[in-house]
Amino acid sequence: MRRRTLLTGLAGAFVPVAAGPAAAHDGRVLHVRPGDSVQAAVDRVDRPGLTIVVHPGTYREVVTVPAAAAELTLRGATGDPRDTVIVFDRANGTQRPDGSGTYGTAGSATFTSAAPGLTVRDLTLANDWLRADHPDITGTQAVAAYVTGDRSSFENVRLLAHQDTLFADTTALDAFDRQYFRHCHIEGDVDFVFGRATAVFDRCRFHTLQRDVTFTPKGMVFAPATARANPHGFLAVRCRVTSAAEDAAYKLARPWVPSYETTAWPSLVVRDTWLGPGIDAVAPYTNMRDAYPWQTMRFREYADSGPGAAITVPENRPQLTAQEAAEHTPRTYLRDWRPRGRP
Repeated sequence: MRRRTLLTGLAGAFVPVAAGPAAAHDGRVLHVRPGDSVQAAVDRVDRPGLTIVVHPGTYREVVTVPAAAAELTLRGATGDPRDTVIVFDRANGTQRPDGSGTYGTAGSATFTSAAPGLTVRDLTLANDWLRADHPDITGTQAVAAYVTGDRSSFENVRLLAHQDTLFADTTALDAFDRQYFRHCHIEGDVDFVFGRATAVFDRCRFHTLQRDVTFTPKGMVFAPATARANPHGFLAVRCRVTSAAEDAAYKLARPWVPSYETTAWPSLVVRDTWLGPGIDAVAPYTNMRDAYPWQTMRFREYADSGPGAAITVPENRPQLTAQEAAEHTPRTYLRDWRPRGRP
């Protein structure tokens, strides 16, 4: 029960929330306090540009932001993401209460948003479902946040889970929706940052967890599924990759080519980033399926540092030239969008 203990310890007294009372409404700002429901506040959003302020507490509920809630800001009240926690526990293989089947990967998410122009700040989004508690379930993906919708921005947010923590996706197969993560902490084990979005991770920390397994790799940080027509997938810039596992236990990435989009051409650039010893420096990439070898994907690095970035087998670590690196910046990925706080 490591995750559940961690969360309640961070946020003070445990406050279970389900279908609680609606939040207080103050003009363009809705306030959610312990005993209220974050989802009830979202349901009251009736026009673009509103702000929901969530006060310190642990809110155990699923939150879904619809596409109609455009330009919504959801933020913790104190500025410290450890004070405000939205958490739930279900997995891909969890049975739905009505007996209609399982939730699936996207349906397992604690937080889901399809709203364009979403801003999330200063809080924690978590899925504390644990494999060890459910040995009968084989669909062990348990998402903390499933995000679609163009111009979605996350700042000073902690995203906590194990497998498939952050599903950074798009509203449609042919959409190039943009997402921006700044000063975020994202942790997990298997493919815990994955999806089809154009996503920039700026000064974020990726933390790989210890797993009670005897095999390696124990997991992978990234699993992009970029559309072939999209020139930009995932970009990690000025980030840190740390680990609670032993040295070289994790791969940096593997490509995800979904069965529903076999033309995908995954794209990942990791640049100006410190890679700790938990990343396998000799062979940092691996295949998800041998039919789609990582060597044929758009995986590149540039000016990385740290023991996990050592180039010992050059063919295993494709590098950008300085000229190519100039095309892989937050500005080129985000195009005409300038998120709040972006330098």
